Amino acid sequence: MTDLSLKRNFCIVAHIDHGKSTLSDRLIQKAKIIDDRQFQNQILDNMDIERERGITIKSQAVTIPYTAKDGKTYELNFVDTPGHVDFSYEVSRAIASCEGALLLVDASQGVESQTLSNMYLAMEQDLEIVPVINKIDLPAADIPSVKHQIDHDLGLDPESAALVSAKNGIGIDDLMEAIVTRIPCPTTVNDGKVRALIFDCHYDPYRGVVVHIRMKDGTIKTGDTIRFMASGMEYKVEKAGIFRIKLEETGVLTAGDVGYIIAGVKTVSDVKVGDTITLSDNPAEEPLPGFKEVKPVVFSSIYPIDSNDYEELKDSMEKLTLNDASLVYEKDSSIALGHGFRCGFLGLLHLEVIQERLERDFNQAVIFTAPSVRYEVTLTNGEVMFVDNPADYPDQGKLKGAREPYIKASIITPATYLGSIMSLCTEKRGVQTNMQYLDEKRVEIIYEMPLSEVLFDFYDRLKSYSRGYASFDYELIDLRETDLVKIDILLNGKVVDALAQLSYRGNAVERARHVCEMLKEEISRQQFKIAIQGAIGSQVIARETVSALRKDVLAKCYGGDITRKRKLLEKQKEGKKRMKMVGDVELPQSAFLAVLKTKEN
Repeated sequence: MTDLSLKRNFCIVAHIDHGKSTLSDRLIQKAKIIDDRQFQNQILDNMDIERERGITIKSQAVTIPYTAKDGKTYELNFVDTPGHVDFSYEVSRAIASCEGALLLVDASQGVESQTLSNMYLAMEQDLEIVPVINKIDLPAADIPSVKHQIDHDLGLDPESAALVSAKNGIGIDDLMEAIVTRIPCPTTVNDGKVRALIFDCHYDPYRGVVVHIRMKDGTIKTGDTIRFMASGMEYKVEKAGIFRIKLEETGVLTAGDVGYIIAGVKTVSDVKVGDTITLSDNPAEEPLPGFKEVKPVVFSSIYPIDSNDYEELKDSMEKLTLNDASLVYEKDSSIALGHGFRCGFLGLLHLEVIQERLERDFNQAVIFTAPSVRYEVTLTNGEVMFVDNPADYPDQGKLKGAREPYIKASIITPATYLGSIMSLCTEKRGVQTNMQYLDEKRVEIIYEMPLSEVLFDFYDRLKSYSRGYASFDYELIDLRETDLVKIDILLNGKVVDALAQLSYRGNAVERARHVCEMLKEEISRQQFKIAIQGAIGSQVIARETVSALRKDVLAKCYGGDITRKRKLLEKQKEGKKRMKMVGDVELPQSAFLAVLKTKEN
């Protein structure tokens, strides 16, 4: 059994783009657990999307050996975490499996909103926080200012901050010493019971589910029969080991270890992240305190472009949920688009990532409908229901009231851009609850606003107004009363169900007008006029018309009486009328994409 005093479990947390993955690369290179030939940047990011966008989506664990100045060899288990607000549940899982956290701050950007929220997550779990100032080699680096922010904004000791440049490998030795000396070793309860926390899992097509665990108490070895405490399911451990970039089998995991077990689990849904593993013949009485269930906040429907590909899309969705347990979906259907799935996502970035993975990893051509949030609707008979799909929205006559989710948005911005950002938040129905100057240049403003207002173009406009300097973080707070309406889009009087949207009444006219304008550009002209209308119930609130193609029926009239021409025109008019009654308007697939992707004006 390895000495607990020689183990250190820590994670790296920071705002997006502050250099977590680059620092992970340097730590791995320092430990020489992979030779330089096989090394590549962002080595822990194993998805193409992560590499291209330069973001981490799934947290990854790795065990590295380190010989400290005191001559002892320590086992460092660390977890690289995402920085984007959508993936904060990943961060909370990583934090629960550690005793310490490296809080990374960019020397040129300073403390940003995710820096604060990740620090609070770490403090809730009583982690030892080591501040690290990264990118000290940049010309724009302002170390004294960042130290002041660490003291003033975070309340941490600025003199204890490690100064590093992850890109150039400066200060990595001192940082590793700080990890060994400042982060406490794991503790265990010697009561003979086994307790291990599941903090992640992934699917391997040959081995089944690989469960990532943090051993709290006891020992698990190959051949043991384990029990998942939440589901009561029992499995026999086939393999156990640690992460050394690849899986390295050791056959045994003891208290304080971060590693994996393979036990013939066939589907990821059997493994609840945050659950406790114990031995079936000597089970623990109480599970370890886990995490909250992941709750999706953004909903959208996915349909195959060719309805014959539905079965393929179904297989792809099943495979995707094997590696992304936070994706929630159920069957859905639409008159316009056929069969598909209604999906729940953690945020808009999560939606984009799923869309890209379906197209790349599974070669699926898909359409996403406009994203929506989940509303609580009260009917006149007192019944309460949750609605995230416009198709399920009850008639206005049966409706007593509706409530929508609100968020607490925290925005940190240079004071120069304060005016334009405040007007943006007010336009999005935000109510300011707090504002404080962090220093002479930076302001933190807190707004309470509807989540639905953030979905469309809030983030893009925030970045353009602040030239990329403002940082944004949010958390769900509660449900509040709203005046909700369903906007129907009609083509020649026929409702297109896939284009329906739920909207706040005050924004409905603008939203409907936007959709009608986009459709007018996408629908090709026919031999008859096409009316595109946006309506709330029977009241039309927006309209565009695609004018008809006309054949010149007077071309053969080279003279004669006006009555001859009128007769031909009347005959054409009758034909057009008949055509409009029987003619169907083909909606091109690009129309759905245009309505979704183009920002509101």
